[in-house]
Amino acid sequence: MSVVLTVQCAKCSREFGDRLAIAVCPECNGALAVVPASPPARGQALKQLFDSRVTAHSLRATAYEASGVWRFRELVLPGAEADVVSFPEGNTPLVASDAVARYAGVAALRLKHEGLNPTGSFKDRGMTVAITQARRVKATAVACASTGNTSASLAAYASRAGIPSLVLVPHGKVAPGKLAQTIAYGARVLLVRGDFDDCMRLVREASAKLGVYLANSLNPFRIEGQKTIIFEMLQQCAWNAPDWIAVPAGNLGNTSAFGKALVEAREFGLIDRLPRLISVQAAGAAPFAAAFDEGFVRRHRVKAETIASAIRIGDPASWDRAVAAIRETDGVVLAVGDDAILAAKRSIDAAGVGCEPASAASVAGVRELVARGIVDSSHRVVAVLTGHLLKDPMPQETGRGVGGPDPIDISPDLSEIERVIGSLGDGTLPTVPTVS
Repeated sequence: MSVVLTVQCAKCSREFGDRLAIAVCPECNGALAVVPASPPARGQALKQLFDSRVTAHSLRATAYEASGVWRFRELVLPGAEADVVSFPEGNTPLVASDAVARYAGVAALRLKHEGLNPTGSFKDRGMTVAITQARRVKATAVACASTGNTSASLAAYASRAGIPSLVLVPHGKVAPGKLAQTIAYGARVLLVRGDFDDCMRLVREASAKLGVYLANSLNPFRIEGQKTIIFEMLQQCAWNAPDWIAVPAGNLGNTSAFGKALVEAREFGLIDRLPRLISVQAAGAAPFAAAFDEGFVRRHRVKAETIASAIRIGDPASWDRAVAAIRETDGVVLAVGDDAILAAKRSIDAAGVGCEPASAASVAGVRELVARGIVDSSHRVVAVLTGHLLKDPMPQETGRGVGGPDPIDISPDLSEIERVIGSLGDGTLPTVPTVS
């Protein structure tokens, strides 16, 4: 059955139907948000409905049935089944690591690893909904500005939908692996001689004047997909909300989506209290953190520079919605330096989990807030890892300098291997059983 949703402007309150093909309010240029439809059940019954669909993740399920996004379809985009574009996505693990918990300074830390989505980042959750909506409104082309992950996801989902895609990326500032994905999936790539914020300005102009469908996190349907990170996390916690949820913050789409998801989860009886959000920026790209420190009395813009390329954004597009999310959850925004990000990344990588640099900002932020006494060591914390380790390896050529042991050059001789093995522990070689 088709369900008609309302899309509302957060600035002027004008309302639109759910077949909207634009990403911002045509009247005031304000941010749009999807007003959730009333689900068929609430509380325990709604939990049971969502839990019953976990078993659909099997070899015989369709992508729609198996998706960790469309499992929550009543709270995402009900009635869109005929147009859904899915791999599937979601179903990402909630990983416990004692080593990373010790590093962060809390007893109970779990890592929600969104880097294990089909194209290697959380972007797939929002993109399945955005491209489904593009198909619903019969978009002739889709476009985005990107630091890499959005472009890879857009290219993949647009290709599956059979819709031409255009991506704008800052020249020389995108990890090669992300750019390779985007090109391989068939997008037309424009290398802009500028930064991400220049790309974002251009793609917004192209959307307004040329009619291409904008698929950045300004798009309210992207936010609906990204909400499912929270729904799935809560489901994995048996609907027992943690005390804190930490997330890297660049364009602020996830901060916005997380706040919206938590408010809806409480409204519909999935949880009885709101966890507090921790929105973590890199110190070289921290306009949101600067505004938080001033009580959000004004919007900041900066020239962004950080090793964490996925959050190297100086003028976040989802600003107003993210401010609301922090206020609604009594959240905290902070900035951490590149050294702290890389140290956290080394801890995550050494635990066998791994992530791209920007992802590690979440753990670095938790560690910093424990040191400040804001997060207590007894609190239950979930840190979101947004991208896969191979999205942005450091450096790409040799693997040297990433935090683990440097590779060792050897000659093709067994004695060389013996020497290396002997140096791993107490100098003695392990005993290898013989095969009779």
